[in-house]
Amino acid sequence: MTAARTGLLAGQQVRRLGFGTMRLTGPGIWGPPASEAEAVQLLRKAVELGVQHIDTADAYGPNVAEGLIRKALFPYADDLIIATKGGFTRQGPGKWTPCGVPAYLRQCVEMSLRQLNVEAIDLYYLHRVDPNVPLADQVGELEKMRQEGKIKCLGLSKVDILQLTQAIAIAPIAAVQNQFSILDNQSEDVIRWCEQNETAFIPYAPLSAGRYFSTGEVRDQLASATHALKWLLNYSPVMFPIPGTSRVEHLEENLRSDIEG
Repeated sequence: MTAARTGLLAGQQVRRLGFGTMRLTGPGIWGPPASEAEAVQLLRKAVELGVQHIDTADAYGPNVAEGLIRKALFPYADDLIIATKGGFTRQGPGKWTPCGVPAYLRQCVEMSLRQLNVEAIDLYYLHRVDPNVPLADQVGELEKMRQEGKIKCLGLSKVDILQLTQAIAIAPIAAVQNQFSILDNQSEDVIRWCEQNETAFIPYAPLSAGRYFSTGEVRDQLASATHALKWLLNYSPVMFPIPGTSRVEHLEENLRSDIEG
């Protein structure tokens, strides 16, 4: 079984293997990277090597990764999808608290529009469902902004089938981003739902946050990462992995994973 190289994401046919930007920030996903110049170079290299899907969030930094993307890639190529997210507040390194108050979500979208310097966001996720706010209010506010032309397509992150069913009754859902990898395959039912509903599935932590290849020589680590990404691409045609790295050699090796055969 081989993986198709491209797939439909947010209304565009793109290379299925994208790039996640969470690791471009400081320790604990807090603050700027050690070298902004290297982060900018890496983003440009990713697009140069054929990446057409960049995944980010306002919470990465916070407000760091989106700015790096703008600095590296603006003006954006027509075939490039930039996906971002909102709905978290940050209190420090490694600290994340969901906030789905509609006014806050609206502010998140407006700030991402400014950070990325775009009139409409290609793909915008509710980063986390806030259990203290009705899901209908959270998805409903983002749907309003989609209808206002500030968001092109909507996505959800870390959701179950019930939440998906509730959300799709309120707004069209173009993508789901749940944790899924060769070591963490807890979202099989969601992936099947995505296949049935022609919805993209974006596995976050596709390399299990490095656990899959945390030991061994560098060459063996790269081979393990390639194997894990090929496994994901072959798992389902709606799968769009977004491995992240801060090193060019890892980026180049990862992007070889979607070659057929």
